[in-house]
Amino acid sequence: MTSVTDAGSGSGTGRPNGRVRGALSGGADHPGYKWIALTNTTLGMLLATINSSIVLISLPAIFNGIHLNPLEPGNVSYLLWMLMGYMLVTAVLVVTLGRLGDMYGRVRIYNAGFALFTVTSVVLSLDPFDGGGGALWLIGWRVLQAVGGAMLMANSAAIITDVFPARQRGTALGINIVAGIAGSFIGLVLGGLLAEWNWRSIFWVNVPIGLLGTVWAYRSLRENRVRVKARVDWWGNLTFAVGLTALLAGITYGIQPYGGHTMGWTNPWVLAGLIGGVVVLALFCLIESRVAEPMFPLRLFRISAFASGNAASLLGSIARGGLQFMLIIWLQGIWLPLHGYNYEQTPLWAGIYLLPLTIGFLAAGPLSGALSDRFGARVFAAGGLLVMAASFAGLLLIPSDFNYWIFAVLVFLNGLGGGLFAAPNTAMIMSSVPARLRGAASGMRATFQNAGMVLSIGVFFSLMVAGLAGSLPGTLESGLTAQGVPDDTAHAIAGLPPVGTLFAAFLGYNPIQQLLGPQLLDALPESNAHTLVGREFFPNLISVPFHDGLTVVFWLAIAMALVGAIASLLTPNAAPAAEPLTDRHSSRRDQTG
Repeated sequence: MTSVTDAGSGSGTGRPNGRVRGALSGGADHPGYKWIALTNTTLGMLLATINSSIVLISLPAIFNGIHLNPLEPGNVSYLLWMLMGYMLVTAVLVVTLGRLGDMYGRVRIYNAGFALFTVTSVVLSLDPFDGGGGALWLIGWRVLQAVGGAMLMANSAAIITDVFPARQRGTALGINIVAGIAGSFIGLVLGGLLAEWNWRSIFWVNVPIGLLGTVWAYRSLRENRVRVKARVDWWGNLTFAVGLTALLAGITYGIQPYGGHTMGWTNPWVLAGLIGGVVVLALFCLIESRVAEPMFPLRLFRISAFASGNAASLLGSIARGGLQFMLIIWLQGIWLPLHGYNYEQTPLWAGIYLLPLTIGFLAAGPLSGALSDRFGARVFAAGGLLVMAASFAGLLLIPSDFNYWIFAVLVFLNGLGGGLFAAPNTAMIMSSVPARLRGAASGMRATFQNAGMVLSIGVFFSLMVAGLAGSLPGTLESGLTAQGVPDDTAHAIAGLPPVGTLFAAFLGYNPIQQLLGPQLLDALPESNAHTLVGREFFPNLISVPFHDGLTVVFWLAIAMALVGAIASLLTPNAAPAAEPLTDRHSSRRDQTG
């Protein structure tokens, strides 16, 4: 592999060119530039992550706006892709786009991502279709928007690592990462507020921020590190994209019922995606170990800090990834209706009541980054995952109809643990790799994190459905027949897959009203119909079965967090890797520049 120093390098191997010197009044090492880079990349991360959750909480308004019922059997695929398509695409592309940043300039790829993200936000808000066509328009453009989001995610950490010295790197990455994580929770509240006004406004809100960030990035950010001169690893890119897409799509469709089963894990297409994805990814690893200029430099895993840091990141991401969905369903399906909120109001108020989680992230992230710069990262990263595990244990102990202040303290502790972990872990990973491979390393880190989120949602939903499948049918059937629903109808409804009930609660629909339909409700005595669709019938019915499923989910999260904490403790203090970390196939380097 050959490399050349970028003309604007501030790495100490050359002088900044006139353009950079004029812009920065002293080059990329000027103290003011690093804060400009941090502020802009933090804005980019915030925009990308707010966008993922703002759509999530606004799904009822979106589907109402395009006149589509997402709970009809033929429309569940639209719902799944609206939920998970953005995360899937970013998980697949961040490594490729990080590697392209190493080759063609991290700032160049990052800037293009900001512009693409902004343009697709405009197009999404102009959806001209209704029904399935409108859903496909949104899904397709969301996929393209995810490409822009992946450009931002893949290169922001690398840009920050380039410009900040090691003694300040944890602080800077802490601010950037926590802003990104907090954005996913800020989007819940913002989406709930905007969806009350107009569903298209959830895309409009991106446009002024995107325009500001794009213009600012093009005018202020400069390349200041080594570029890698290399050929594109086409076979590596292709096999990675196909393998990871097949695997994550298989997990996504595994949630959907199939052939009379509560889930789709016996669906031949799901099995083909899972098995085929693993086989193609194994082929990808073989290719990457043999090509001279790999997209995914497997040799980075020889660096123990990089390997164990990413293992901890993956485990932490799985532990907390599905948590947001479980807490939203808990609030929207049980707690909020029991406390007087109509189902249509629950998406907004779920976001508001989860604010302590965001506050925990915001409080701990920058502080943890600053302290880890002074005292080392391992203890803070491991301690954060231990705090998360303790908060999951606390959530296991409270009843379904909990005291909110106890719940608020527990989710605050969960956010605090996530904030304590994120910045030191990322600093360990990014500080351990050579400067010329930071784009690829940043993309690899983001891939583990994003893939962990998708995997977590699939695993958590599957475990929750498995837990509900054992106790919900009997509870539902007896509850319906007690209110006058005919035995055969109650038996048929009780036999429906629980995932439909979960999705209804998640979207802010009244699940019993959806299951029974207007004709059956009209045929029942008015008092019985009123009880069935009231705010207390469904929450009281589902609370025990839901808690059974929640127990399984939270025990898995505790196990993942504890194993991640052990991986963090085993991570050595990161020291910058020696630059010659090369492939055995690369025998010479161009030293020009």
